[in-house]
Amino acid sequence: MRSLFALISSSASSGHHLFSLLGSRCSLTLPAHQAFRRRLVLMDASEQILRQAFAEKQSAVEAQGHAVRALKATGAAKPEIDAAIESLNGLKLEKASIERQLQAAIGGGDGSLNRETFRQAVVNTLERRLFYIPSFKIYRGVAGLYDYGPPGCAVKSNVLAFWRQHFVLEENMLEVDCPCVTPEVVLKASGHVDKFTDLMVKDEKTGTCYRADHLLKDFCNEKLQKDLSISPEKAAELRHVLAVLDDLSSEQLGAKIKEYGITAPDTKNPLSDPYPFNLMFQTSIGPSGLSPGYMRPETAQGIFVNFKDLYYYNGNKLPFAAAQIGQAFRNEISPRQGLLRVREFTLAEIEHFVDPENKSHPKFSEVANLEFLMFPREEQMSGHSAKRIPLGEAVSRGIVNNETLGYFIGRVYLFLTRLGIDKDRLRFRQHLANEMAHYAADCWDAEIECSYGWIECVGIADRSAYDLRAHSEKSGVALVAQEKFLEPREVEKLVINPVKKELGLAFKGNQRMVVEALEAMNEKEALEMKATLESKEESAFYVCTLGKNVTIKKNMVTISKEIKKEHQRVFTPSVIEPSFGIGRIIFCLFEHSFYTRPSKAGDEQLNVFRFPPLVAPIKCTVFPLVQQQQYEEVAKVISQSLTTAGISHKIDITGTSIGKRYARTDELGVPFAITVDSTSSVTIRERDSKDQVRVNVGEAASVVKEVTDGRQTWVDVWSTFPHHSAGPA
Repeated sequence: MRSLFALISSSASSGHHLFSLLGSRCSLTLPAHQAFRRRLVLMDASEQILRQAFAEKQSAVEAQGHAVRALKATGAAKPEIDAAIESLNGLKLEKASIERQLQAAIGGGDGSLNRETFRQAVVNTLERRLFYIPSFKIYRGVAGLYDYGPPGCAVKSNVLAFWRQHFVLEENMLEVDCPCVTPEVVLKASGHVDKFTDLMVKDEKTGTCYRADHLLKDFCNEKLQKDLSISPEKAAELRHVLAVLDDLSSEQLGAKIKEYGITAPDTKNPLSDPYPFNLMFQTSIGPSGLSPGYMRPETAQGIFVNFKDLYYYNGNKLPFAAAQIGQAFRNEISPRQGLLRVREFTLAEIEHFVDPENKSHPKFSEVANLEFLMFPREEQMSGHSAKRIPLGEAVSRGIVNNETLGYFIGRVYLFLTRLGIDKDRLRFRQHLANEMAHYAADCWDAEIECSYGWIECVGIADRSAYDLRAHSEKSGVALVAQEKFLEPREVEKLVINPVKKELGLAFKGNQRMVVEALEAMNEKEALEMKATLESKEESAFYVCTLGKNVTIKKNMVTISKEIKKEHQRVFTPSVIEPSFGIGRIIFCLFEHSFYTRPSKAGDEQLNVFRFPPLVAPIKCTVFPLVQQQQYEEVAKVISQSLTTAGISHKIDITGTSIGKRYARTDELGVPFAITVDSTSSVTIRERDSKDQVRVNVGEAASVVKEVTDGRQTWVDVWSTFPHHSAGPA
């Protein structure tokens, strides 16, 4: 059998030919990205070589099979036939070996099954213990809508409480709470009415709708992971399609769906051409229906439209941040992946307003030494993996655009890891150029690996001044900040004076729109127009509100630079926006916290959630060891002490065995259990180690309080109190 190393080594001499072949055979009618495709091929070199070897071995097996059949048909001697069969069996063994290596290289086979099995175990436990369930279950539910049950509500509440403590209190943020119903004009200004769309296709016979990019993505992944017979060239093509999926127009997406023969998943019926579908839930405000509105797709716009008042509330000082936690709504075409893609969800968003000329942060040094997985766009484009980079280095090298953006990346890392997210399955991925909004200075996603792969859970973006400018233009209210100078400054200012009389004669009813467009020119555009007018007497000028070019003549506008004295600088602030998908974070937390361990008898596997005390739905349980009134009275006293200390807990005085009671609460992720086995002292058991200490009855609540509040660790408790080991843990 030949190892992967041997295959790669033996292919080294022909590697250049292989890559040339892939480059020449993979041309698609897609956006260019030629250099990226070449890097993508190099990134998957081992897989490509294995596919080539598998195809060659498959051909050899088929050819040898024909040879065996031919020998039998012509009545060849038995030794000759036996030798041919032995050769065929050897080729089959080699093919099977390459097949196993190929399955491992593409992450298919057992790996996929294990992920699916693990996910199902987690989801079954979550639904059985009522962490969350499909909404309207007795009516067969509605896709993309879920209810949080009692433990799920508690986890969510604890996550949000820690979010407020970690961000709002730590940074002195201004918290607001804005309506979910939003007038159309607000979302028109933000661009959501025109651009907040996904491409959809319909089953031409049943009318069932699907997201077009999901169908194409699923097809490519299915082929790559399960069809080992596809050629290296075809595999490279499919990977390229996945790489540029977000760039495809509706026409290109439709062409690929037709080329690959993709049909409706449920019925195999043909599909319509892709067309845009706006993801916002539309409604009307008031009984007349004349005031259109939408259920908000994000919470950010409520902060932006209140900027003027918040700036005043903050003493007209920058920088400052506003925060909001609330529901958002997106009418997903075909929601799937449980809590990861839903139609109503909780967002926690921060808008940190900062002077665009000074994006330093006074507390950046507090996070500069953090080192974690980062995935800059250059690493993605060159086919490398995420690597650990000190945050201070990432900012100093310009990988992260500025200190304030870097500061929030560091704070997000601390927030997620303290919740219980595994730091080795958390990375910060920088948006590629084709993902970035045109106005954004930089953007990073905190991605968490779960059974569905790497999932974006937090977006941290430097959105420049786009949002405030958009609402200023639409509302007519200046959303700006001022910097007052100690001494007046002489500055050279560009002055644009449209000659309204001449513009009125030329453009009549469109005069106002042309004037506004001229006044809104930036300095570069204005100086270019000035030079053109001086040399050619007229200049072509695009007016966006008219959607066309107009001709501006020299007598219609004067453009000059003048020296003026200024007492203050007026500017539109930039905004750094961390946006948290709370449901996605919670789902990943569920998976990262889940494990199984054998029962004491070893006859079954018990489910455990290793929630940190910070987010555990119940912090402590109280169990009388046996049903005796004196123990039950002590349990009630301890319960009252826990209530007074503000510790969520559960008291269980049923006669069930203590081992079963431990197992039940371990499955809910309860970190501590107090067992009453005398009237003077009790044991406290820690969930994951199953270690127990003995403490006096009067100390029990305070010991649990110290650990759940983070003032002590279990190690501290273990080293302070006598150890106890009796009975099943």
